[in-house]
Amino acid sequence: MVAVTVSISLPARRPVLAEVLPGTVTRSGITIVAGAALTALAAQVSLPVPGSPVPVTGQTFAVLLTAAALGPLRGLASQGLYLALGIVGLPVFAGAAHGPHVLFGASGGYLVGFLAAAAIVGAGARRGADRSPLRTLLLFALASAVIYLLGTAWLCLDTGMSASAGIAAGVTPFLPGDAAKALLAAGLLPGTWRLLGRGADTADTADGADGAGTADTVAGAR
Repeated sequence: MVAVTVSISLPARRPVLAEVLPGTVTRSGITIVAGAALTALAAQVSLPVPGSPVPVTGQTFAVLLTAAALGPLRGLASQGLYLALGIVGLPVFAGAAHGPHVLFGASGGYLVGFLAAAAIVGAGARRGADRSPLRTLLLFALASAVIYLLGTAWLCLDTGMSASAGIAAGVTPFLPGDAAKALLAAGLLPGTWRLLGRGADTADTADGADGAGTADTVAGAR
């Protein structure tokens, strides 16, 4: 009897952009707060969509970009903080909205989708996907699809729309903008790594390892 062993090799763990900063900055939680603040600011760039309760905002780009920069756990923590701030009453949601009713309203699925998307993009960046234009495009497309899936399903349940109506109101109007955002990220992220040079690959590997070190764990690192 012949035993066959199958080995699957995953890409090596790589530093994310935030880890180019001094370790004291990444361990302090400043980057998590900064990611939440950027998402809140981007949410105020809001344009209503006729026939849809979901506006076009800059949130998605901020969510995916900060997740790529922070890594999976810090990116997830940043979006969790953003949602928590909005729920407790700070005007951080689109149109300066706030309160639990926003999260549990028609657009709440998109907000929940930000958490999943941040984890996906952060994990991809941790494996170096943000250093290639094509892989960045594919990563952003996957994360956006997850946001659409959760957001549209939630929209249909909340409003009673059919699946086709939900797609027309919650997906179709946003496709051109999200495609443009993905293309912008595909140039911005790999371009930033090229500017930083190869030395960035050796950025504080103690901070780059998820869960490596008590200080990172306590601070809610990535």
